[in-house]
Amino acid sequence: MPEIRLHQAVPASGLGRLAAIDDAFTTPYWAYAWTGGLALARFLLDHPAWVAGKTVLDLGCGSGLVAIAAAKAGAASVKAVDVDPYAAAATRLNAHANGVDMDVANEDLTRAASLDAGLVLVGDLFYDFDLAAGVTSCLDRWSALGTQILIGDPWRRGLPRGRLRTLANYEIAERSGGEPRKTSVFAFRCPPVDVEAATAKCDREILPA
Repeated sequence: MPEIRLHQAVPASGLGRLAAIDDAFTTPYWAYAWTGGLALARFLLDHPAWVAGKTVLDLGCGSGLVAIAAAKAGAASVKAVDVDPYAAAATRLNAHANGVDMDVANEDLTRAASLDAGLVLVGDLFYDFDLAAGVTSCLDRWSALGTQILIGDPWRRGLPRGRLRTLANYEIAERSGGEPRKTSVFAFRCPPVDVEAATAKCDREILPA
C-alpha cells in the first residue's frame, strides 16, 4: 500500500531473541499487515467520507495500519488500542513514520458498555472462535447504542456473517509472493434490540456485584 509506511518484521528483526528474554512477549500479530486490515485501510483511503470528521476507534490495532488510514482519510481524531503492549509500541512507531497523530493505548475495550467514538474499525479479529464471540458481543452493545462499525476480514469461520453487509471485495496477498485471498469490508449491524435493556444487561455483566 504505497500511501502508508509500516515497520514490519523481517528475519533479522530479532523477535525470537525478544521472546526469549521477555515473559510478556506473545505471538507478534502486529509484525506484519493482515489481509483484513489491508482491505479496510484500502477502503478508507478510497472512500474517505466514511471517516471524515469522525471520532474513530481502531479495535485490536496490531501494527496501526487501519488507524493510520483513518487519520490520513480525514478522521477528526483516532484512538488505536490493543491488548499487546508491543502492538501499541509498533503503532506509535508507525504513526510517527506516517506523520499522523493519534491516541494509542494498551488496553482491552471489549467489555466497555459504550464508547466515545462514532466509528469503530475492526480488522482481523475473528480468527479464533472465543475471541470472535467476545468481539461480536461487544460490537452488538456498541451498535445498539448507535456506534457505526466497519470490519475487514478474509471470511474466517468466526465471522458473524448474519450481522454483516458487504461494502467491498478485494483479492489480497498477506505477504509478498503469497496467494491472494478474497477479503471483504463489511458494515456491522446488530439485531434490533431494546437499547435500555441492552445497556442494563451490559451493566449486569460488567459491574461488580
